[in-house]
Amino acid sequence: MPAEAKRLRSNPLQEIFWTRTGLLVLTLIIISGVSLVISSNMDPSAGKTFLNSVGTGTLISAVVGFGQTLITATASQKALVAPVIEESRRALQELSAEYRSLNKEFFPTDVFEATTNPDPAFNRVMMADLDSTRQYFFRGFSGRHAAARLLLSRTDRELRAVVADPRDSSAISGRARYLLRREEVGVDYETIQKRLHDEISIGLVGLFLARGRCTRVDITVVADPPLDRLEMFDSSVWLTLYSDIGGAISLYPRTLRFTEGSFMYNMERTEFLRVCNSRTGRHFLITPSTTRQDFIALFEKITGNRLSEEQFQEMEEKFHTFRKEFSAVAELGS
Repeated sequence: MPAEAKRLRSNPLQEIFWTRTGLLVLTLIIISGVSLVISSNMDPSAGKTFLNSVGTGTLISAVVGFGQTLITATASQKALVAPVIEESRRALQELSAEYRSLNKEFFPTDVFEATTNPDPAFNRVMMADLDSTRQYFFRGFSGRHAAARLLLSRTDRELRAVVADPRDSSAISGRARYLLRREEVGVDYETIQKRLHDEISIGLVGLFLARGRCTRVDITVVADPPLDRLEMFDSSVWLTLYSDIGGAISLYPRTLRFTEGSFMYNMERTEFLRVCNSRTGRHFLITPSTTRQDFIALFEKITGNRLSEEQFQEMEEKFHTFRKEFSAVAELGS
């Protein structure tokens, strides 16, 4: 509604002035003034008395009419205009609430575009969600980033992680094809596969090192993990779209954040728990009391390879190097 029209509706005096009643009152005042001016210049006579009577009567009528109109306009505004305005305001508020509800249910609250380096703003928001959650669900390729975030967090929580099965070649192929689209010419498929196997091993070691920040770490390895990475907290779910071909040249693809109660949150949570409880994956448990020897035995069950003490230390150093580099670039502290 224009500001001028709103002022007109909110001021009874202005309403009277711009209506036919206001024009009539103005006409009566003019007639009264003219009659009184003319009579003041006349000698005492019947004509002067008549004009005085006309001027005085007209002036009284104008004053009474103006007062009555003012009272009527104010009452009309309270009885008619105010309820309409209040009803319109209530309808707009309900419509806005409905749109906000739809936006929360179907649209992401945050969209982070693809980048070649970790986005500090992205990582600050995610770490805030991580620090305030009791359950952390991760579905990705190796779990390196999840382990790094856990070591940077300030609270304990339960972690459930779904990662690629290193003993199944098909689990590696999807990610390898994605990386081939962004690698420089000359890097072959076998080299990328070797690097991916190392990432899974380093991620497993990282999850073991982060066990002190968790009440328990449930690991599920699957042969056909979805290409998109999922990170779910009590209040939000994050989807990193490795399946988005438009972001294939970026190391960190486009990511969408949805809040709890949204359609995507409920759907992804249901699907994640289905995978964690299915019989198709292999399930393993790490607790704060898991020793290094326990983990080495667990690592062999997951990967099929036995780690020596030297190899474990090498993997541990590689993970800490990755964690420090990632923390520095993402501006997450040490």
